[in-house]
Amino acid sequence: MSVIGHQRKQRDSIKVRGLHCLRFVPMVLVMGTIFFLSAQPGDSLSLPDIPNIDKLLHAGIYGLLAATIMFAVQENRWHTRPCMVGISVVIFCLLYGLSDEWHQSFVPGRTPDILDIAADTFGAATMILLWFQYPRCIKNRTESAKNRMNLLS
Repeated sequence: MSVIGHQRKQRDSIKVRGLHCLRFVPMVLVMGTIFFLSAQPGDSLSLPDIPNIDKLLHAGIYGLLAATIMFAVQENRWHTRPCMVGISVVIFCLLYGLSDEWHQSFVPGRTPDILDIAADTFGAATMILLWFQYPRCIKNRTESAKNRMNLLS
């Protein structure tokens, strides 16, 4: 390989790695949002008067965190080892939820809650299950459409 060819290959490799790093931006933004919301004093948060709305919000934001982590992970990793990647993402979300609750223990008007951690983990696990089911749904929908087209032909 010529020197120019080697330099081009090296430059392309750096470009690909740079683009892959951009896939982590949504994850960092969601984590920052969680941290920001956790730092708000308890009396400054105004949630609707719906029972357990905070648990639903916890599950939703940690489901979103799990989705952004899956987006950041290289696709070939979650295709070749889906269980390992899925479990790792749920564990990461659980640990981030634990650190979030610990952080809240220092914020006036906020207290840590084990049920929040359960909601965080539930939201992350649900998203992982949906993430791996989605390609199957699309495949089934595409096959059904092809079968209908064949019947019409």
